[in-house]
Amino acid sequence: MSEQQSLASAPPVPEPVAQALARYPEPVQRRLLTVRELIFATAAQTTGVGPLTETLKWGEPAYLTETSRSGSTIRLGMVRSAPDKCAVLFNCQTSLIDTFRAHFADDFTFDGNRALLLPSTGSVPAEPLALCLRAALTYHLAQRPRPR
Repeated sequence: MSEQQSLASAPPVPEPVAQALARYPEPVQRRLLTVRELIFATAAQTTGVGPLTETLKWGEPAYLTETSRSGSTIRLGMVRSAPDKCAVLFNCQTSLIDTFRAHFADDFTFDGNRALLLPSTGSVPAEPLALCLRAALTYHLAQRPRPR
């Protein structure tokens, strides 16, 4: 996915989210904005997700599938255990991090059962990250019984 494609999918950053992001060091802000763009691009390209709600949860940018209820909340921030990294946080009551760890242990580091960690600078494996975001955005779809 090119940066132009992801930029076209992301709406302007709401002021409360921009204020929350401004509290992070500059490299972390830039990386979190890149992940934000990938969240919106992935949602736009994934059937069943629909529009995202962008808000703050626990003072961190959060992305919800309120309309479709297809997915689990994704939050962006940092964790104490890795102050030099960016965190993509997921609901710890889901199996998402266990799944990501099983499939992408060579691509990412993790914080317990709640966060996928990314370096604040350098390259990020965009395709594996997009797959993780898609899994979160469709988590409840995968849990629903399929029609017969």
